[in-house]
Amino acid sequence: MAEHQVDQAGGVVLCEDGLMRPPWAARDPLLREYYDTEWGMPVHDEAGLFERLVLEGFQSGLSWLTILRKRPAFREAFAGFSPDAVAEFGDTDVARLMADARIVRNQRKIDAAVGNARAAIALRAEGGLGELIWSYRPESTPEPRTMADVPSRSPESEALARELKREGFSFVGPVTVFALMEAIGVVDTHLVESHRRGCSGVWTREVAP
Repeated sequence: MAEHQVDQAGGVVLCEDGLMRPPWAARDPLLREYYDTEWGMPVHDEAGLFERLVLEGFQSGLSWLTILRKRPAFREAFAGFSPDAVAEFGDTDVARLMADARIVRNQRKIDAAVGNARAAIALRAEGGLGELIWSYRPESTPEPRTMADVPSRSPESEALARELKREGFSFVGPVTVFALMEAIGVVDTHLVESHRRGCSGVWTREVAP
């Protein structure tokens, strides 16, 4: 989720519940809930990773809040993000999705989702999508104090994007892949003073001096 591209310079915001959050998570109740309960928490299962990969692709050029509001409709339209089900989608399904005003109707992104489901299935013979993505966990994670400190890509996201493309995935550029890595806890880009810093258990919480 690359929402920090909007709120580039802000540090943590003290919210009315007394908790510190980044600006993007403080401005809308749905974003706050997502931030407090899901964003940055580890995801390893194939369906969960496939969902997030597809949604990150659909988010390109849009706000994450738009995608989050449409997420229930996306789940219904894409068969709960089962790679096996989506991989079987044909022209009739694509036409159905293009006619569904509840989701983002972009044929290139829809075609990419179907292709990515097939690529995810093919990856099972090599250990699966989760093993591949998590193998690019870096040795250290950023320690941003403001949103301006949060990178939008990394050497690992660039390398993973290249590998995903080699495996047949599309809409997986290094910025999209880094947003995925943030969302599933491969890296921790919670601001250092946020109440969610270190929540994933993957990375220890740094103590601010």
